[in-house]
Amino acid sequence: MYTTLIEPAELAPRTDDPNWVVLDCRFDLARPAWGEEEFTRGHVPNALYAHLERDLSSAVTPTSGRHPLPAREAFSATLGRWGVDEKVQIVAYDQGAGAYASRLWWLARWAGHTNVAVLNGGFAAWQQAGLPVTKQPGVRPHRAYSPSHAPAHFVTTAQLSAVQTAGELQSGESVLVDARAADRFVGQNETLDPVAGHIPGARNHPFMGNVDAQGRFLPAATLRARWLETLRGQSPSKTIAMCGSGVTACHNLLALEVAGLPGARLYAGSWSEWIRDAAHPVER
Repeated sequence: MYTTLIEPAELAPRTDDPNWVVLDCRFDLARPAWGEEEFTRGHVPNALYAHLERDLSSAVTPTSGRHPLPAREAFSATLGRWGVDEKVQIVAYDQGAGAYASRLWWLARWAGHTNVAVLNGGFAAWQQAGLPVTKQPGVRPHRAYSPSHAPAHFVTTAQLSAVQTAGELQSGESVLVDARAADRFVGQNETLDPVAGHIPGARNHPFMGNVDAQGRFLPAATLRARWLETLRGQSPSKTIAMCGSGVTACHNLLALEVAGLPGARLYAGSWSEWIRDAAHPVER
């Protein structure tokens, strides 16, 4: 069972296995149709396409962020449509570093499915290894997926606001880690959301710091050292991960698992939901 990362060579002999489901999560925020178009041009054999906005999010509302969580029951139905039941190993990949595949990894775990992993290095690593690529989409029979009980993996905006108001972020009692790039975190280069800056008391740990130049996750020991520096002695169970819309924050949560530091939660609404309420404090 693979629960964090899997290498291309480990996946290659299993793409025909009926108890393995491969999901292509390639996406581009600026070009929402790009990933699916790339999928039609070539993908891992027997892979299915998972669209960030159709399959891994629910509809945006006036009070939500840009990528609200789907209802747990709705996502469980999606897993069943992809041919997933409790016995199936899921492997998710995207174009490289795992930003979008990590969202699927987190959602599957939230639905109680633990045998889910991200392809290390993504489709780029698959191609670099010279492994087969096809244009023929996978076809899988529907399976019934019943979500199992899962712990409270995420916090709401109301819950985070209470933590922030109580001063827990400033005191270090709770740790809020923002996965956005440093320039967006400090409010210097905001191109996606109408308000720039970050939540007062948050710490910055850009998700791209989890991977090397080829988009492969750094060794577990290296990740652990970097994350212990960010956490500054606080327990992962006191840690909340966020980003712009609750997507790349999942990459940080996966990195923490790889580093042997489990237990952090996701602020699902993230920055794009926080700024919906003008009363919420913003720091630049």
